[in-house]
Amino acid sequence: MGGFFGSVKKSSAVFDVFLGTDYHCHLGTKRGGMAAYDANIGLQREIHNIENAPFRTKFERVLNDMSGNAAIGCISDTDPQPLLTVSRLGTYAICTIGIINNSEQIKKDILSRGGYFDAMTGSKVNSNEIIAALINSKDSYLEGIRYAQEQVDGTASILLLTDKGTIIAARDKFGRLPVHIGSCDDGYCVSFENFAYRKLGYSDVRELGAGEIVEISADKITQLSPPREKMRICAFLWSYYGYPTSSYEGVNVEVMRCKNGEIFAKNDAKTHDVHDIDYVGGVPDSGTPHAIGYANASKVPFARPYIKYTPTWSRSFMPVNQTERNRVAKMKLIPVHEFIEGKKLLLVDDSIVRGTQLKETVEFLYSHGAKAVHMRSACPPIMYGCKYLNFSRSSGDMDLITRRTMMELEGEEAVNHIEEYSNSETPRGKAMRQAICDKFKFESLEFQSLEGLIEAIGIEPCKLCTYCWTGKE
Repeated sequence: MGGFFGSVKKSSAVFDVFLGTDYHCHLGTKRGGMAAYDANIGLQREIHNIENAPFRTKFERVLNDMSGNAAIGCISDTDPQPLLTVSRLGTYAICTIGIINNSEQIKKDILSRGGYFDAMTGSKVNSNEIIAALINSKDSYLEGIRYAQEQVDGTASILLLTDKGTIIAARDKFGRLPVHIGSCDDGYCVSFENFAYRKLGYSDVRELGAGEIVEISADKITQLSPPREKMRICAFLWSYYGYPTSSYEGVNVEVMRCKNGEIFAKNDAKTHDVHDIDYVGGVPDSGTPHAIGYANASKVPFARPYIKYTPTWSRSFMPVNQTERNRVAKMKLIPVHEFIEGKKLLLVDDSIVRGTQLKETVEFLYSHGAKAVHMRSACPPIMYGCKYLNFSRSSGDMDLITRRTMMELEGEEAVNHIEEYSNSETPRGKAMRQAICDKFKFESLEFQSLEGLIEAIGIEPCKLCTYCWTGKE
């Protein structure tokens, strides 16, 4: 994944972009980058690897080295960015969020017309360079961005810093990702997360619509292309990736998660008796508000049976060696024995994807004396790897614990009954849940229903992307 932040002001924008970009570190752990435009210097750019060090420590020096009243920054889980591009449209910096599923075909088309790319290690081409090549093939930034939006199979939200000191922001054509606009006394900003600019003294202006394109200067926002009618914002943003203080389409993440837990608990009570459970807990961090909502509705006390130790074991650090990775994962979990030993626990996680980490967590709880561990997923069974945003954290459908379990139960025939396996009331749905329980030693397992999740979000179902659960676009 990734996130971006940009600002155009009558005064320096670099410090705002430094801080605003840092507020997006929950969206990626690989690379960070910043670019700025100064009328005397021109465009400047810096990129650093942030896998083993926070964004702030890598970019503090930039505050002295980089200058300009317009700047953009990004956190990336994929390619290095922003890139600087020289084209017939002008010189600009570009960063993008999303995925290009048809990148090979686009590359072939551009190369066949005499274009070229700078290759990275392994002959891979930076996805930002592909987007830039599409933009550069047209006669204006507007035409080029529209063309890129149409050509990309996948998702591409774009921030473009021009050599005129303006920012062009484009939300992806189906609005799967958010883009917010904020304002302050001497300028404007654009951001994936709206809380990022609120902390910096900006006020909400509005969210861009699906496919909308705007150009931002210190004085005004100019709409270059209006929103499209069809929107499919990713519902998984609220379940997992979104920061608790963020809002998308007017719906706050933390509020949604608590409401989701309440709805889940009420529906769960129809088929599961939780009266003998001692504590409800959340798998930190994003599972916690779902668990609070569940506990409030079920009247079972909320507790944190274990705490993640993050001061020295940050989210971004993880050794390459698998043995060391497993050891570090265990070192992060610090038990609270009084809430574990001899207790029956119900844990709520934001989702269950591959199940590897969850298996280790449950083994950890049993090793510290838990009497029983019930598991709840705050979203429906994930049946499809995301092809729009890579949100499901898997490289293929068979990485998913649900799909693997279905294959173990029924072989290839299982693919014809995915809807039944998703449904907890069908024989196939019950069989899958029991098989996962047996494999991971859960006392019981249940998933939030798609209807319950949509109710918790509270916007029209036709505006939500639920592909990872339903396989429907």
